Amino acid sequence: MAPQTESVYVSKTQHYLKVKKPLLERQRRARMNKCLDTLKTLVAEFQGDDAILRLDKAEMLEAALVFMRKQLIKQQAPVSPVPMDSFKNGYMNAVSEISRVMACTPAMSVDVGKTVMTHLGIEFQRMLQSDQQPQQQQHDLQSSSVSRPASPASSGYHSDAEESEAAASPQPASNNPMWRPW
Repeated sequence: MAPQTESVYVSKTQHYLKVKKPLLERQRRARMNKCLDTLKTLVAEFQGDDAILRLDKAEMLEAALVFMRKQLIKQQAPVSPVPMDSFKNGYMNAVSEISRVMACTPAMSVDVGKTVMTHLGIEFQRMLQSDQQPQQQQHDLQSSSVSRPASPASSGYHSDAEESEAAASPQPASNNPMWRPW
């Protein structure tokens, strides 16, 4: 007589506990690790500091929380005004450099040069007006007098007289094919 093998019946619960649960747990941990790595990379990128990449998971999470709290505080804190004087100076230096480069470019068209410099002047005026509006409102509240707008910025491209002539007549002042800053 051959030995009879007993068929072992494994219930669904036993199968889940022995096979499925460890597999699901490994998958859950893999997802968590992937998300932690992504978070670590993002925080390192935003902070501009790669030191966070060498931290363990708990330290990295703490660093991420600190970073996010700082960002939240920055958003809630009143924004201090950016010193416009340094920006204006930089803008005017850039305009001067653009004017110089265009003057040195042999094939530069007068019309293109005027268009570029006019655009830069208009943008500078717009910047001055937006900067003056809060100051003017504050000044109007303090005293009833009206302040004068700032004088136009000289870009070094043409004189104020030429500017008023150009505003009066829309035709180009010169038919010279080479652009010059004077």
